[in-house]
Amino acid sequence: MPSTPCDPLRRQGYQFFSHSSTAALKPCMWCKRALQGGDMCYKHQFYGIDSHRCVQMTPTLRCNQRCLFCWRSFEHEPVEAEECSPKTILDGIHKYQKKALAGYNAVLHNTVTKERWQEALDPKHVAISLSGEPTLYSRLPQLIDLFNSKGYTTFLVSNGTNPEMLRRCNPFQMYVSLDAPDRETYHAVCRPLGDYWDRVNESLRLLGSRRSAVRVTLVKGLNDFAPECYAAILQDSGARFVEIKGYMYLGYSRNRLARENMPEHAQVRSFAEKIAAACDYRFKDENELSRVVVLERLR
Repeated sequence: MPSTPCDPLRRQGYQFFSHSSTAALKPCMWCKRALQGGDMCYKHQFYGIDSHRCVQMTPTLRCNQRCLFCWRSFEHEPVEAEECSPKTILDGIHKYQKKALAGYNAVLHNTVTKERWQEALDPKHVAISLSGEPTLYSRLPQLIDLFNSKGYTTFLVSNGTNPEMLRRCNPFQMYVSLDAPDRETYHAVCRPLGDYWDRVNESLRLLGSRRSAVRVTLVKGLNDFAPECYAAILQDSGARFVEIKGYMYLGYSRNRLARENMPEHAQVRSFAEKIAAACDYRFKDENELSRVVVLERLR
């Protein structure tokens, strides 16, 4: 059979919900580690989410930014013929999560317990964060409502370029990225396909009315300056949490950045403390393995 634009992603473990869309899921590293009794990701530590019961997915691989630090492959962004329906995605969650984890069934009672395997096949959390920008999917509010109606805990991760869509979405927790202290740095680091800086700030200001977090990906030498500017933007956002996470030299980002752009955890912690000193956030927790610090808004 002739190759398709999705083939490189299939070889990386992407499971597509339909042949004509780019809606897909792929278990993350932490899901697989937790399934084998290892460490869970920092979402477990910070928010109580069991990694082996979490589905990492996206309703579309389309994206309107080309972030230098992104480990995903916008170099292999396939063309989407049509959007996948929310029902098709919902119906495929268990099927494709099981397919993606199928190899772990062979090591039951060795590294994977039967109990954890059964729990993994009955996921309770959906992280809409795999790749692409989910707000470019026109039926995102309906998809999230459908997940919510079935008892899933939904985490929506967005680059903030589509505030009108975010207003219509009601996930358990909404993440919006803030990866620059100013417009010039935003264009240099996130390389948007349009001038979205004002729209990102508008999205951030929506967060005070819901359970929310701002995610800052800190890239050494590129956006790790002006903590007072980050603090001013965060103060206006009203988000409950701020995650300041060090860039990791992984995946396709290695074609764009150098290992030296990866900050040590101590540098991430120091920068987070400088931000907290300039706004109404306090240190809540940290995870050195993932090089992430979470701040919480003072109430």
